[in-house]
Amino acid sequence: MCSVVILFRPGHPWPIILGANRDEMANRPWLPPARHWADRPQVVAGLDKLAGGSWLGATEEGVVAAVMNRMNTLGPAPGRRSRGELVLEALDHADGESAAQALAALDPGAYRAFNLLIADNRQAFWLRNLGHAKGWIDVARVPPGVSMLTAHDLNDTARSRRIRTFLPRFAAAAAPDPERDDWQAWEQLLAAADHDADGNVTDAMAFTTEGGFATVSSSLIALPAAGRHRLPEWRFAAGRPGAYPFEKVAFR
Repeated sequence: MCSVVILFRPGHPWPIILGANRDEMANRPWLPPARHWADRPQVVAGLDKLAGGSWLGATEEGVVAAVMNRMNTLGPAPGRRSRGELVLEALDHADGESAAQALAALDPGAYRAFNLLIADNRQAFWLRNLGHAKGWIDVARVPPGVSMLTAHDLNDTARSRRIRTFLPRFAAAAAPDPERDDWQAWEQLLAAADHDADGNVTDAMAFTTEGGFATVSSSLIALPAAGRHRLPEWRFAAGRPGAYPFEKVAFR
C-alpha cells in the first residue's frame, strides 16, 4: 500500500504539490529517479528493476504520474501486464488530460487492480481499475485542495485508516514552498510512524514490518505554473523517510 498526497491550487505559482511514499517488499530491486529509458528521454522516474517500469515519474514539461496497488493485489500475477508500465505510458503524453483519456481506454483485465494519479500544472486525475476483464477504468478529476490516495479510493476516510489519520494533518500543515526551499512540514508527515492504538503498523505513513514489507522511498514533487520557465522540483529520499534524507533530483 503506497500513499500519495496531492495539493492542487489552481492559479498558484506552484499549482501541484505531490508527496508520495512507496511501500514495497524491501528486497525488490530498484533505482532512484533518473532518465533510465533511452526510448523515453523526457522521462525522469524511479526504475523497478524487476519489471522494468516505475512507480512514480515526471517530465520536464510538468506531467507527473504515480501508480499504486489496490488492496490485496501486491506483486505481479500470471497473465497480467506490469502496472509499472502505466507510469511510463502516461508520461508519453504532453498533458494530464490526454494521458488520462488514453489510459482509461486500456483493457482493465490486462492488469491487476490499480489506482493511478496523473497531473499537470492545470488539472489532476484519478484513474481506478478494479482489474475485472469485463469492467472499465474509472476516471475522476481531483478537486482543488488536499487529497490523499492509498490502496483505497481517493479520500476514502471510511475504509483507509491512514487517510483518516493523515489527510487532515496534511491539510493543516504548512504547504511546501519551493521558492524558499521549505519542505519541512510535509517531510515530517511523510516520515510519521505513529498510528491509531488499535491499528496496524502499516497504517502509519512510514513503517517497517518483520516480514520485509516497508516504506522504501519517499518523494516530494512541485510543478510550476505555465509560463514561469521553471522546471519541476523533486526531492527524493532513497529509503524510509526520517532515516534517509531528502535530496534534489536533477531534471537536467
